[in-house]
Amino acid sequence: MTARTPSSRIRRAVTPLALCAGLTVGLTACAADPDEGTNGVGKLSAPEIEGKARSAADTAKAVRLAGSLVSKGDTFKLNMRLKQDGATGSVTTKNSTFELLRVGEALYLKADAGFWAHDDAQDGDTPTESDAEAADKLDDMYVKVPQGDPSYKQLRGFTDMGLLLDGLIGLHGEKVKGDRDQIGGIRTVRVKGGEGGEGGALDVALDGTPYPLRFARGGGAGVVVLSEWNQDFPLSAPSKEETLDYGKQLPRT
Repeated sequence: MTARTPSSRIRRAVTPLALCAGLTVGLTACAADPDEGTNGVGKLSAPEIEGKARSAADTAKAVRLAGSLVSKGDTFKLNMRLKQDGATGSVTTKNSTFELLRVGEALYLKADAGFWAHDDAQDGDTPTESDAEAADKLDDMYVKVPQGDPSYKQLRGFTDMGLLLDGLIGLHGEKVKGDRDQIGGIRTVRVKGGEGGEGGALDVALDGTPYPLRFARGGGAGVVVLSEWNQDFPLSAPSKEETLDYGKQLPRT
């Protein structure tokens, strides 16, 4: 029986470790490039990624926007399909849900009777029987919003693709590159305003065109998902039978 020297025992112990180390190095060297097969945006700096996302959104012709926004203490849940010349979808507030349809500059509001009856209730008044009857006539009808009505500008804002996207994509503070993720099966890279995202956080597509796919507003002021980029959809004014036009001002039931 041949006695092994201490040095041979050391070699026998170290050799597997060396092989493992070599294997680890080999696997690391052969690891897949995280940007392989992507649009390459992930290699850019944070400000450049934000710029690419903004450019992609500016040239898009249509998008779906769904999520919540907090403004002046009020929370709005939006589910809107938007394009340059109009939009269609719904808005939900604390007390009600209504639909909006804009074709060009013509804006229509559709809601149930409860929405119209509640209009006066917000002022502390209890709707009368005649109020309820008037609200019933407006139930599920498209009411044309006159451009001179005070609510036109506010409601139109929910249907303005350019206005909404400009307000959502902009980050505040120093731009910081964040983690990789997936949204709807699409690989993304995150850009944050500030290290903790206090100035907002934007997830940008790494597959295909670098569209913004999700935006979280700073301070917990809402999260929206952006999808169906450049997917056109039909827009047409409602029929006369479905429409009520009160002229210069919305009805006050």
